[in-house]
Amino acid sequence: MPKTSFKTAQQEVQPYFRPEAVKFLRGLKRNNNREWFEARRAVFERELKKPMLAVIERVTDAMTEFAPAHVRPAQKSMMRIYRDTRFFADKTPYKTHVSAWWTRTGVEKTSGGGYYFHFSPTEVVIAAGIYMPEREQLLAIRLQLLDEHAEFRRLLNGKKLRQVMDLDLDTAALTRPPKGFSPDHPGIDLIKQQQWGVLARLPAEAALSEGLVSEIVTRFRLAAPIVDFLNRPFVQETEKKRQYIFKLV
Repeated sequence: MPKTSFKTAQQEVQPYFRPEAVKFLRGLKRNNNREWFEARRAVFERELKKPMLAVIERVTDAMTEFAPAHVRPAQKSMMRIYRDTRFFADKTPYKTHVSAWWTRTGVEKTSGGGYYFHFSPTEVVIAAGIYMPEREQLLAIRLQLLDEHAEFRRLLNGKKLRQVMDLDLDTAALTRPPKGFSPDHPGIDLIKQQQWGVLARLPAEAALSEGLVSEIVTRFRLAAPIVDFLNRPFVQETEKKRQYIFKLV
């Protein structure tokens, strides 16, 4: 099967950031209002949006080898700079970082497992896993862990992976087993989690390096088996629905 590629003019832009990007984000943190941002929108487009899209495209191109189901146009992976303030007391309109999320085809409108990158004035974050899963997804993963907890534990503790990423389990994990799950189950520590993943934090200077894409791709590649494991029940359910529809046609 030929590799899917989404090459655009963005690949003419360097796939890393300049010091001006850090300066802009620091300024935005001090002046998080629409007037300040709109007066400097051209700087945002030049120093953050275009380089970010270039980073996403290079990373996505590499992902065709180990995460083809997560390949999509860069514009769809880049997250908006605007904050959703509807349910928060903090009404500042902008995030003070730029970020991207590579979701899996078929679960774009839900919270399936995926890959994440963000760049702020203080750090670079590279992560992979499932975060804030929907109720049905949470149950599906827990049911999978009943029989396959040993496999998942082995994936989380892979030697090469743990050399470059830390566990990113839920700090608000349940104190008691979920309803219907035995407290004596050997995988209960994993079952009580409400999110599962791995994460790396690098200095902000990593975003200014020509090696940025390599840093991201190396970690995404090592974390791919974890993401695949977490998406397995959703993929199986999607396939069942497809087969059912096919029988009706």
